[in-house]
Amino acid sequence: MSPTVFRQGAFRFFFFSREELRMHVHVAHTDGEAKFWLEPQVELAMNQGLSKKQISDVLLMVQDHFEEITHAWHSHF
Repeated sequence: MSPTVFRQGAFRFFFFSREELRMHVHVAHTDGEAKFWLEPQVELAMNQGLSKKQISDVLLMVQDHFEEITHAWHSHF
């Protein structure tokens, strides 16, 4: 199960239900996928196929939606 937290433009922000315990969010796009750690600070954990510009844009989206993402994380897990 991978519940969607939100979508913005062509990006989908979601979790995998059975993955590691450290809080993070996955981001999917037709060009690729990324993973961002949410603790102890927001930072890129993995990138496959997204451009530097896309990563920069997504980082801002994660920061802008941080409370929504962490609330969804705690509700889901």
